[in-house]
Amino acid sequence: MTLPAIPPHAKADILAQALPYIRKFHGKTMVIKYGGNAMTDPTLQRAFAEDVVLLKLVGINPVVVHGGGPQIETALKRLGKEGHFIQGMRVTDAETMEVVEWVLAGEVQQDIVGLINQAGGKAVGLTGRDGAMIRAKKLKMLDQQNPSLEHDVGQVGDIVAIDPSVVKALQDDAFIPVVSPIGFGEENESYNINADVVASRLATTLHAEKLLLLTNIPGVLNKAGQLLPTLTARQIDELVADGTISGGMLPKIAGAIDAAKAGVHAVHIVDGRVPHAMLLEILTDQAYGTMICNH
Repeated sequence: MTLPAIPPHAKADILAQALPYIRKFHGKTMVIKYGGNAMTDPTLQRAFAEDVVLLKLVGINPVVVHGGGPQIETALKRLGKEGHFIQGMRVTDAETMEVVEWVLAGEVQQDIVGLINQAGGKAVGLTGRDGAMIRAKKLKMLDQQNPSLEHDVGQVGDIVAIDPSVVKALQDDAFIPVVSPIGFGEENESYNINADVVASRLATTLHAEKLLLLTNIPGVLNKAGQLLPTLTARQIDELVADGTISGGMLPKIAGAIDAAKAGVHAVHIVDGRVPHAMLLEILTDQAYGTMICNH
């Protein structure tokens, strides 16, 4: 994307502002959860791919973890299969799991790999099966009202362990890993795992400098609807307690806090609807989302 009508000295100022950040993050790993509008709008797709390639070129190691809920829903409808959810979690029977695998590891992953390669990078697609990366077990889902009752949501997985050696090998060889959130169990069965959870756990395992979660909202907002540019774990607990953070934001925030507490230096919830928001968040002083710090 070109920068229209910006005078050369202003462009130089922008580049000079980025220099301390490039120096600070050189050689560091950043895990990026890619989803929402950024994943479906062609202009935002190109901007995302360019950002990832630029990060790699300046010596930062991006690792992309992607979702694909809407694409899975479209594929199931095409097959005449109705999606069924319990407490917001997709019930994944054997047939649905097949669809999940070919949509995530086939269609969605390869689209992202192609976009990054087209932008000048060298992306490689992985699932949790590759290099025995994500070991999983069946998720136990307890009823929110009655915790003694357990719901069977099929082949939905809970992460047992992550072996990041295949990701590290690719990074060392100048490749950009693109990970589909699919794990495998003891009997070689496949599991569908929440992409935010995979991104958070992978960031922790890789000792990532940052975890970036691209979303369809500006970030975490206060009760007056204003963006909160920085938050600590303690402040988040207060916002959850008073109901400021609720609904679909809760699991995202829970993963972000876990990653921050486990040593990821900063977690950013970034507005994926803004072109190049990820790059602006990492390489400038301007906030394009909410940063959660590990203290």
